[in-house]
Amino acid sequence: MSQKKRILIIDDHPLFREGLKTIVGHNPRYEIVGEAGTGSQGLQMVKEFKPDLVLLDVGLPDVRGLVLIGDILRCSSKIRIMVVSMHSKIDYIVKAFQSGAMGYLIKESAADLLLEGIEYVLKGHYFMDTSVSHQVVKKLIGLPEKQVAISGTGYDLLTAREQEVMGLLAEGLSTAQVADKLFISPKTVENHRHSIMKKLDLHSTIELARYAAKLGLIDVDLWKE
Repeated sequence: MSQKKRILIIDDHPLFREGLKTIVGHNPRYEIVGEAGTGSQGLQMVKEFKPDLVLLDVGLPDVRGLVLIGDILRCSSKIRIMVVSMHSKIDYIVKAFQSGAMGYLIKESAADLLLEGIEYVLKGHYFMDTSVSHQVVKKLIGLPEKQVAISGTGYDLLTAREQEVMGLLAEGLSTAQVADKLFISPKTVENHRHSIMKKLDLHSTIELARYAAKLGLIDVDLWKE
């Protein structure tokens, strides 16, 4: 009998984690080796349990999910990652694949497509639950960023921490709220903000939000004039 594939869940909603565990439990070839409600806890479990697959929610309270994908893959490039998210914006999905995810599943589709997605990803195939096929996803992630509406290569010049701060500021969090969420001082947040604005040549929070929305890091509805 072949060894069960080991799966780790990283999602900050306990009830949704329970739902995922129930679905995965229907297939005897898989086992849940751990679950985490934060990115930092999840990364620690990745190092401890060395799962074959991580089911990852990118909307975590303490770290940007797209940054976490890279952190996980730096622990082991053999780990497969499938994002299970409420976000369906195509630019965001493309960015997740560019970051190293192998699968992307919208949360409302999990009950019907989770096991199929897990099987695809563990075999090394890309998986999506939309009309975007495996071949199209591969084509998208191979195109220059400007061709998939993800422009502004200056984003890649930001440090991982600056990317986290940028995402939170773009979502409308105050300096104090960002500081609390990332466990850093408000002064440090302001220093990161200044560095981000300079590197991206931006001059206001609205410009920052528009830039983040254009990259697909946030939904456009999260900011208003």
